[in-house]
Amino acid sequence: MKQLVNSLKKRDLEKERKAVLRLELDYELATLFEAMTDNNEKQKSKSKEKLEKIREELIVLKAL
Repeated sequence: MKQLVNSLKKRDLEKERKAVLRLELDYELATLFEAMTDNNEKQKSKSKEKLEKIREELIVLKAL
């Protein structure tokens, strides 16, 4: 019974994390778009790095 409860908690936490990551993904894409519009190379680079980290985590969570 304890394993079932732990499993359900883990699944809920993963769902929450996926939702947060998707929000972060949207925000970072908007930031990248703005940096591209402003031709801000430094911000573009930062955004691309953050997007790569988000992508990797989503792959681990099998959300992509």
